[in-house]
Amino acid sequence: MAAVLKPEWQIRPMRRSDVSDVADIEQDAYPFPWTRGIFSDCIRIGYCCRVLEVDAELVGYAVLSAAAGEAHLLNLCVAATARGQGCGKALLDGMLLEARLKQARRMFLEVRPSNESAIRLYRNHQFRQIGRRPNYYPDYEGREDALVMVHHLEPEQDG
Repeated sequence: MAAVLKPEWQIRPMRRSDVSDVADIEQDAYPFPWTRGIFSDCIRIGYCCRVLEVDAELVGYAVLSAAAGEAHLLNLCVAATARGQGCGKALLDGMLLEARLKQARRMFLEVRPSNESAIRLYRNHQFRQIGRRPNYYPDYEGREDALVMVHHLEPEQDG
């Protein structure tokens, strides 16, 4: 019988040295990606920026802002080669924990209606749609709306 090693997963803070790899994943995933400068600015201003490594390879990232009892998931993306393996779920779980640690009571996000896999992930994490932002995202044929979703965070129970 052969031993099967499980891959080693690690979520850690995004570093400036990660920005190039993060931007490459972003570029491959989206037709209108964030720039390296945007990711660098997110780190510089203190947003909660995390990367997911699987066997020491950076395969995903997430960016969260939090203030005044609310959190906003600004970006979450997994490399095409790592999709369908639970990486998005791991990153989202990590961001929900970060939001709780920052005393947020709610987490908001926007998602393209055409991004069915992301919507499924968010709904599986008890996000629900609360609105729609018309013409929010750039699109090849003009603009695409954004679905606005919210997750009400439960306070961590002591003891």
